[in-house]
Amino acid sequence: MALQEDENTWVLELEAALLDTEAPSASDIYAICKGQPVPANLRPDVWLACLYVTDRGDQLSQFNEVYDLPEQNIIREDCQQLVAKLGNDDEDKVSVVSDLESILTFYCKSKCKRYERGNGWLELLGPLIALKLPRAVTYNLFEAIRDIYIPRGETYSAVLRLLLLYHEPELCSFLDTKRISPDQYTKVWMNTLFAGVCSLPAVCTMWDLYFMQADPFFMLFLSLIMVINAREQILSMKDEDKQNIIDAIAVMPCALEAEDVTDFCSLAQYYAMKTPASFKQDLYSVMFGESSDEKLISHALCLPVSAQELVENAIEAPAVPNSSVEAVRFFLVDCRPAEQYNAGHLPTAFHLDCNLMLQEPAAFATAVQGLLQAQRQALAVGSQAGGEHLCFLGSGRQEEDRYTHMVVASFLQKHTQYVSMVTSGYQAIHEYFGDEVVSSLVDHNSQHCLVCNANMSEENSNEASPIKMKNNNSDLLGKIGLAMKLKSQEVKGKLFDYIVNPTANGNSNTEKRDSKDLDYTRRQRKTAPVFSIDDDQEIDMTMTNNESEEPIEVVSIQQWMKDPKLLHSFKCQEVKVNGDLCDR
Repeated sequence: MALQEDENTWVLELEAALLDTEAPSASDIYAICKGQPVPANLRPDVWLACLYVTDRGDQLSQFNEVYDLPEQNIIREDCQQLVAKLGNDDEDKVSVVSDLESILTFYCKSKCKRYERGNGWLELLGPLIALKLPRAVTYNLFEAIRDIYIPRGETYSAVLRLLLLYHEPELCSFLDTKRISPDQYTKVWMNTLFAGVCSLPAVCTMWDLYFMQADPFFMLFLSLIMVINAREQILSMKDEDKQNIIDAIAVMPCALEAEDVTDFCSLAQYYAMKTPASFKQDLYSVMFGESSDEKLISHALCLPVSAQELVENAIEAPAVPNSSVEAVRFFLVDCRPAEQYNAGHLPTAFHLDCNLMLQEPAAFATAVQGLLQAQRQALAVGSQAGGEHLCFLGSGRQEEDRYTHMVVASFLQKHTQYVSMVTSGYQAIHEYFGDEVVSSLVDHNSQHCLVCNANMSEENSNEASPIKMKNNNSDLLGKIGLAMKLKSQEVKGKLFDYIVNPTANGNSNTEKRDSKDLDYTRRQRKTAPVFSIDDDQEIDMTMTNNESEEPIEVVSIQQWMKDPKLLHSFKCQEVKVNGDLCDR
């Protein structure tokens, strides 16, 4: 009885809110419903309020009722087929077909778009026609859904893959191996908001909760949950044909019942809260606006995180009030060279010299183990620097960050969960703090900070001649390069000793490497790298600091694949210098 009274209470509260002179917002309705489906009799008003079309008026009054589109016959045929599936009375079918054709024709003309069979428009109209609203209201709802919630192009595929890589790297790797991209199995899901694959009751319940979220990216998390829930089934299809796997995933939403939708959406919301959110702001104009800069995300190595989100996470330690779900907490890994790290870094940053990966693989492996141990200890004691989510920070300088990209790729190759990277690296952090950089960063030294030096060079560019500036920059970079060469062996030795014996005195002198260690290092340098970079950078990968060291042998891939000893070869992706991925 008490439960029924509580249910009646929120329904009455919702009815009162919908009757107010000012329509409630989506967040107001969500607070009232508390994640529960809307009663059928209130659904039209709720959708109108959530989509902000309550007072939009009759746009169809501008339609001249001329049906002369080149694809008009296709529109009419598709409308007739949809109405036949809906099961309306014979006397209603003609009027419903007429309304559908009017809505689609006017939409094409007013938006300068062309109707194509299978583009999802009619599937979107299905749940709206079921509400039995006036034609003008139905059009307003359809237009709002198309404008707000349907992604432009196929950028969503790259974003969904990054979300899958973030939460389920093994599953993402499996699908990548099969050359299956998300757009191959989610196109109908995205273009119809699941209306093309789920039953009408399930779709209506899902749209109730979806529109209350007022977040167009929530569709990505609904799709993510659909794939993750079928993880074991998908991984068991390793011997199946590619198309069979695509077809199996594509029809998975068909089994979703209306009673399961609430739990389905709750799980999607949980994953959304466990994901860095800054990618939404950076990609909104690309996915749902007019921007066409798809390269921002289509070739990304991992999920990008903005400098603002990282800083707020690290310093302000945000928490989710009245929630049992832990918000995203980053474990920041600063991959810049030691000299740059010592010239300024965030207080919560842990240093990992990415140059060790190629120069001293054994030392790098030990450093990674020490890093992961530090992460576990920070989590155990509840440190502000502790977090499950690994966020890697480079310098923001393309030449140096190629090593950072290789380190990130090595973690991804091991199916490490929750891996992200700061967009534009330390440069973005530096710019975010602005004039407060000295007080915000630890050990910031403007004389040795490369960003500060670059800014000073720009300020003085108007006073100096081009020839003089070129010489000054060359001198500056030459001094930095010389200092780095002189100090590199000492820094690497100290880092290795610190990881192996962290309790030792940090001021003790590092013992010199003996000839055996030097020979081992040289042998490691001759080992072929796991991750490739641009061809024009191969000379940098040949470690030739010592004049007596032999260069790495260059082998033709095509010739090598003809070797009779070769058992099998695998297609892979190349990590470019700028961190982009491309097929090889």
